[in-house]
Amino acid sequence: MKKSGDNIKVKNAAWSFDGSTYKNFNKHIKKSVPLYKETHDLYLNFSDFFLQDNSKIIDIGSSTGTYLINLFKKHNNTRKGLKFEGYDTIRKMVDYSNKNKPNKKDIKFINKDINKINFKNSCIVSSFYSIQFISPKKRQILINKIYKDLNWGGAFFMVEKVRGPDARFQDMISQVYSEYKLSQGYNSDEILSKSRSLKGVLEPFSSNANLQMLKRSGFKDIFTVFKYCCFEGWLAIK
Repeated sequence: MKKSGDNIKVKNAAWSFDGSTYKNFNKHIKKSVPLYKETHDLYLNFSDFFLQDNSKIIDIGSSTGTYLINLFKKHNNTRKGLKFEGYDTIRKMVDYSNKNKPNKKDIKFINKDINKINFKNSCIVSSFYSIQFISPKKRQILINKIYKDLNWGGAFFMVEKVRGPDARFQDMISQVYSEYKLSQGYNSDEILSKSRSLKGVLEPFSSNANLQMLKRSGFKDIFTVFKYCCFEGWLAIK
């Protein structure tokens, strides 16, 4: 067992959000993912355009609930009958989120397999760095389901780590990202341990592969609204 920084212990090819990871998740994600808070803020602003009465906003892989709680605070009284649901496969993340959410019935966090979520009657579905942890052969099935169940005029917010289009670009962005993590205070051993722990666990697609996945599901109106090195965010409208 080795450390990947921020007191998070990892094993080779066995990265997990379980155990005590939830205690240090917010600190770790803000340091290891560039512009993490700013990306949340960006999509909070985009959410204004897609709210519908008596519908749901669903966050996939809600982790500690930060994004959905902020979304709730912004829109709780904006539309009639609007429900907020966050889903995560890690029980400790869900328990943490439910303890820290506003004491309201219209927002809840649920421990559930992401592939079994009911997206029907949703006006917004969001996913911040979650699809990349789903088996590649299951991703298209999930995106198809999101498109099918999303309300007409609704939106899918998807932010992912992406790989380069070829070996040359991949080598460059990997080095640039490693330099970024060093600048955030992680040492070389911690960066290597994290990288090894993610083998076979996080399998990013290229920018084009993600775009084609969205198009195959049925989305036609798609735009990249965020891009930083090997991180990219899309806005897809039904």
